[in-house]
Amino acid sequence: MLPVQRQSHGRSRRRRSHDALKAIKAGICPVSGMPKRHHRACAESGYVRPGLTIRVKKLGIGVERD
Repeated sequence: MLPVQRQSHGRSRRRRSHDALKAIKAGICPVSGMPKRHHRACAESGYVRPGLTIRVKKLGIGVERD
């Protein structure tokens, strides 16, 4: 079944106005001072939130680098 009438450019663009990607906002890790995405572990120190620090030796998260 086909649409009765073609959708206008303005109507299509109004619908798509919310589809744009938003820029990623980075915070600062309080331990290492490096940029860190919210709710993610810091690559340098492994800090996530107060009381939670993650160490993954295989990925180099939260371990001392040579």
